[in-house]
Amino acid sequence: MKKLTKVLCFNVALLMLVGCFGNTNEESTTDYLEKSSVLESTEEDKTETDESTSTSGLEESDTDDAKDITPEESANIDSDSTSSEKSNLNGSDKEEKEKTLSQYSSEQIEYARVWLQLGPNQGIDELNVRQIPAGKPINPNEDTSASYPEDVIQLAGSRLVDGSVTYSGNGDGTINVYKVPLRWGSSVPEEDLDENYWSNYTQSIINDASLIYVDPGNDGEIIELIEVLNVQ
Repeated sequence: MKKLTKVLCFNVALLMLVGCFGNTNEESTTDYLEKSSVLESTEEDKTETDESTSTSGLEESDTDDAKDITPEESANIDSDSTSSEKSNLNGSDKEEKEKTLSQYSSEQIEYARVWLQLGPNQGIDELNVRQIPAGKPINPNEDTSASYPEDVIQLAGSRLVDGSVTYSGNGDGTINVYKVPLRWGSSVPEEDLDENYWSNYTQSIINDASLIYVDPGNDGEIIELIEVLNVQ
């Protein structure tokens, strides 16, 4: 019995000893894994800290640059930018206005305004200007024709279908318009015409002259017509 008891005690002691060594190995392995995890975590934290510090440094630098500009300086910069834009716009408007008012003569502006208001065809590629002195016959093809009582201007396009405007200026914004045809002719045979036909007809043109106020018109359209003027 005593011998059996000794054997059992020996086996228990052996089991306990094996258990201690096993636990030691497991604890060692566990400690190693935990230490490795701690090292990796420490390295990641260090990397993130470095990146955060770098980003923070950049943000602080930008913030410092922004802080260097005072509210008064910022307001001045905005004011200078706005003033520059307004100056450019005003300069452009001024150039356009000066081009309309100062680059062309009063005669050129008058020709364009008259045609813009009274010209039969506005889609012309050329605006011819012919100056006719007083005393010239209204119908140059007839000896019995009445003569112009004053200097007149005849405006016409490059084609017959463009029509014409014959007028004299009064110097006060009004003109005397004479209904003179661009081309002369008659639907009545020459042998059937009364000997005073042309005299009476051309005199009626003078008597029926119309007094018309010339509208200033649109500057852009006036310039377009001036650009195609052909003064003879």
